[in-house]
Amino acid sequence: MTKASSQHTKPQLISLFSGCGGLDLGFIKAGFEVVWANDFDSDAQAIHELNIGKIDKRDILNVHENDIPNGDILTAGFPCQPFSNAGSRKGVYDSRGMLYKECLRIIRSKMPKVFVFENVKGLLSTKYIDGRNLVDVLLEDLATIGDIGYNVVYKLLNASDYEVPQNRQRVFFVGIRKDLGGTFQFPEKIKKHNLTLKHVLDVPKDVPNQVDWVLSPQALGMIEYIPEGGSWKDIPYEHLAPRFKKIRDDMKKYRSPNFYRRFSRDEICGTMTASAQPENCGILHPIKNRRFTIREAARIQSFPDDFKFIDDSQKNIIAMYKVIGNAVPVNLAYNIAKAIMDQVFTEK
Repeated sequence: MTKASSQHTKPQLISLFSGCGGLDLGFIKAGFEVVWANDFDSDAQAIHELNIGKIDKRDILNVHENDIPNGDILTAGFPCQPFSNAGSRKGVYDSRGMLYKECLRIIRSKMPKVFVFENVKGLLSTKYIDGRNLVDVLLEDLATIGDIGYNVVYKLLNASDYEVPQNRQRVFFVGIRKDLGGTFQFPEKIKKHNLTLKHVLDVPKDVPNQVDWVLSPQALGMIEYIPEGGSWKDIPYEHLAPRFKKIRDDMKKYRSPNFYRRFSRDEICGTMTASAQPENCGILHPIKNRRFTIREAARIQSFPDDFKFIDDSQKNIIAMYKVIGNAVPVNLAYNIAKAIMDQVFTEK
């Protein structure tokens, strides 16, 4: 893998909340150059530096605008946990939920030609502190920012429509500075081809990071009863752990959860999450009684096999599932980036 060029011959990208580099790698593949990246998470920092390049490790709240170089485009996958359906949905009442304002601060200072925000579906139903929809607040702020403003569009995308072997819904906001004219057109969906798990799990033996986070004895005792394509609902009642028996006893109360989903080899995988817990995502291998390995999870997020992760301790193994689950799928990022390159940065 080639690290970002040091020569400013390509559109220059400012990357906020960079994570381990999924979004950045997609943009690099499309012809952009990362000139500044930032993330506060030490595990994400280590992987980003190992594969992409230098990253500013400070909390974005402590980064002055003058510390950031000018850029042609700004990307930001600001923290999604406050808006996630899997979390407490505190939204802007969670301190992390207001970090999008740091993106606005830096956009106002740098006024890049284009910006890209990525977040979870839950952001679309989040209320701002004054009761307005957060989406409307964002659109209003960005339309007039810096006295020039941006033409902004947003769309909920499924990663599997853009060459990612995973059904993962994320909302993207793309703004083009008004003085440039035009409004971004999202790329057309791509026909699904070779995206089922049987095409993902054929990892050559010499590819690194083929280790997994061992399941608990309780989980191992249950998953042996889950067939390929099944879930915890297939586990005989007598073999359920006590807390699962309680849920099974009153499925209506618990809204019929579908824990321990084991996707079949003929299915596209579900969303990879940072927790990598069987209760929260389809992390179970179709036919082996284990989690997906780090490399398999990375492939499901469309990271190439030469993208390296750190797995020299159990702590690092768990951390790698976190950074992979938090990442923007590389192929999804690439298809957005290519459309931006074609529409804004390519001479007609």
